[in-house]
Amino acid sequence: MKRGLVWTTAAVLVWLAFGVARHRTDALASTTPFPDAALDNPLATASAEESVVVAGGCFWGVQAVFQHLKGVTSATSGYAGGSAKNAKYELVSTGTTGHAESVRIVYDASQISMGQVLKIFFRVAHDPTELNRQGPDEGSQYRSAIFYDGDRQRRIAEAYVTQLGEAKVFKRRIVTQIAPLDAFYAAESYHQDYAARHPFEPYIMINDRPKVDALRALYPAIYIEPRRK
Repeated sequence: MKRGLVWTTAAVLVWLAFGVARHRTDALASTTPFPDAALDNPLATASAEESVVVAGGCFWGVQAVFQHLKGVTSATSGYAGGSAKNAKYELVSTGTTGHAESVRIVYDASQISMGQVLKIFFRVAHDPTELNRQGPDEGSQYRSAIFYDGDRQRRIAEAYVTQLGEAKVFKRRIVTQIAPLDAFYAAESYHQDYAARHPFEPYIMINDRPKVDALRALYPAIYIEPRRK
């Protein structure tokens, strides 16, 4: 699991990083272009705040990716899928609460659409073919999910999953859960901006930094360096 992992040699770090990168590459059909969402909202004509909640494994890395995405005004680590009484890290980590480690993405709909947000979610932020796990982290709290708010978000999410499946973008079946958002609970303060505050922690270097690097390499026009807080 992700907490308390310590690797003491550079050789182990390199070997693990290679394994994570290879596993992610193997999930993609590399010769298939990654499409934009066919069903999407047009960009708003004026600045307008929208949000969507996604889950894709450890929230540290998912938050980090979206903090580097142009048009995103905030990305908050938290929990979704369970109730308020058990929205605490120690309980969520047991995998018995119904919660998934999630990120609430707030974005300017005049700069980026939900479909574009989902493209980064599926292409960069995680592997949507892993069931109840992500990389080294196992359990339903690390599942792939989109928690939609309203019928419009549901239709866009469902249509995009179907589109990606029909295009055979991934070598394996997409297992992303699409479920209504009952509530989002922000995680404890020490989880917020974790990747930015601990860039040289082995877990971040192996599992999360490569995602941010992939965003910069694949989509340089929408990659940004977030402002220091």
